[in-house]
This record gives sequence, C-alpha cells and structure tokens, in this order.
Amino acid sequence: MVFKRLLGAIGVGGPSVDTVLDEGPVLPGAALTGRVRMVGGTASVEIEHVTLELVAHVEAEGGDEEREGLVAFHRATVDGGFRLADGEEREVPFTLPLPWELPVTELHGQGLGVVLGLRTELAVAGAKDKGDLDPLRVRPLPVQEAVLEAFGQLGYGFVSADLELGHIHGTSQSLPFYQEIELSPPPQHAHALQEVEVTFLATPVGMEVVLEADRRGGPFTAGGDAVSRFTVAHHDVERLDWTAAVDSWLRGLIERQGGYAEHAGHAGHAEHGAHGSYGGEFGPGAAADHSGAGHGASEHGRRSGPSTGAVVAGVAAGVAVGVVGGIVAAEVVDEIGDAFEGDDAEDGDD
Repeated sequence: MVFKRLLGAIGVGGPSVDTVLDEGPVLPGAALTGRVRMVGGTASVEIEHVTLELVAHVEAEGGDEEREGLVAFHRATVDGGFRLADGEEREVPFTLPLPWELPVTELHGQGLGVVLGLRTELAVAGAKDKGDLDPLRVRPLPVQEAVLEAFGQLGYGFVSADLELGHIHGTSQSLPFYQEIELSPPPQHAHALQEVEVTFLATPVGMEVVLEADRRGGPFTAGGDAVSRFTVAHHDVERLDWTAAVDSWLRGLIERQGGYAEHAGHAGHAEHGAHGSYGGEFGPGAAADHSGAGHGASEHGRRSGPSTGAVVAGVAAGVAVGVVGGIVAAEVVDEIGDAFEGDDAEDGDD
C-alpha cells in the first residue's frame, strides 16, 4: 500500500513522502522491505533523518476501565543528513528487521482484526512529521500455524484476537504488549471450559505458547482462570503430532485444580500464573507485570479485551477464519491514525 502526505509540519510547499511496502504478508523475525520516496517542495531543505516506526493498536485494562490506543514498539532510521533540493526526487530502499514477537494479523489470508502499522517520520530542519500509517500484514510462523491448526482439528472455534498492554510474568517477552487469540471450546470440552486464549512469544530458536483457560466450576473442580506455558522449537514443526500435543496441554488445563504450573516435556515447558492490571499511561516502560508462581503441570490467569475487528466464525479442521467486512482493519488504522495525530498536537511531540 502507498501513502502520500504533504508534511504539515513544513507547510505548503514542503517536501512530500511516499512509503511503498513490497507486496505480501511478512513473518515474525523476518524483514520488511520497501522504498521511501521523497519529492522536494518549492525550496531546498535539510533532511535530518528518515525513520520508520512500527505501531500497534493496543488495549489496556485498569480496574473496571478499559482503554485503547497506539503503542510504538520498533524504530529504525533508514536515511538522513542530506539536502533535498526543490523538486528533487529521491528514493531510499530499506530492509527493516522485524521482532520475533510481532503479532499475527492474518491466518490463511483472512484478517484477525489485529491492527499493526508502519509510520514514516521525516525530520526537516528541526520539524518532524510522523506521517500516516501504512497497514502491516503478518502471517504466522510454521509452529504458530501448526498449533492453531491443531486447535481447529480438535474443534475449537476462533472468537477474536487482540493486543494487551502488559507483561506476562516469568516469560521472555520483550515487547510492551502481548497478543491473545481467543478460542471457543468444542462440545467435548464445553462442560469444563468457557474459552481458551493463546499467546505466542517467539524467539529465534522457538517460542513459548501460553494457554489461559476460563474454566467452569464443578462438584470436584474449581472454576476461574488457569494458565499453562509451553516452550516449543521451530524445528519441531515437522516432527510432532501437534493435535496430540495440544490435546495433552488442554487436558492438563482441565484436570488441574488451580495454580500456575510448569511442565517440561517433548513439546513443551508449561508454566502458570496470574496477570496484573494496568493503570498508567500508554508507552514503552508502562507495561503491567503479570505475576505468578511456578509449579509442575499447566495453568495461568489473565484477562483480554474485545477484538478491534468484527471477526466471527470458526477455526475448524483447516482453521478457516471468517471475517465480517474485509476493510475493517484498514478503517481502524485510519481512525487511530487520526487520533494519534491529535495526540501529537496535544502533547507537543516533536
């Protein structure tokens, strides 16, 4: 997608900038490629820097209040320190390494309602303009896809996906937020579970898979949230029976009596705990810490907010995800882009 914006910070006659991303979705931990195109205005100007920034639409909970907004989480300067003459055209190709924990925005080409964007900042003689958001598409890593397809094979249905501001205690999480993919249980598990939320925390060698279950109470079992955490390797994707592995994880969640447990196994290392709430301002360093204690099998506790998109239908057999309205994600990007510009003006940022 291409966006074009006359720099408001420079005024009429200032330079313009287009950012063009190469086609197709990207993978977490891979690289985003494209070009930044600049055209000089009516006068020659000094370009101090051209910076790319990844932002995400994130939700935060504090007590009974839920807030949402944009969080910047990855930034890199791709050019700068040159003079752009009046009317001059300049193109800068870029390769931007992406975080391994980059949230997934689509599955088998269907959007999940999660909004990520690339923002281009052009600094001219002390004035900076953050530009518009260019929506970013991210598909799952093979292990992530294998886990989700296993849920589909077990009959679980996709409900929603969102990004939560905060930190999951005891994990290797590096971003100021984490992604939750909410699934509904099949009939054979509906007596014990109301919902299951899946969080992936990827690294270069593998990933932690955090499962949170909202369990129904019974005569011999306690209800409430239960959490398990498993570590899996990227090279296991072709070696494991993922349906059997995920079924085993779920049985552990259903059968445990409570706590935040840890389990070491062929397809995992499980750990469980409770998430804290958020009460500060958005931004890096403001993330809530979700605390918990270790043990030895499978459980955890956390809350999620609603999805940013109207996403329905099921992750059955092939994880075919249905989306209501194919332009929902793009509309949200536009809305929060406008809101962020207002925040910039209010805060006097740059």
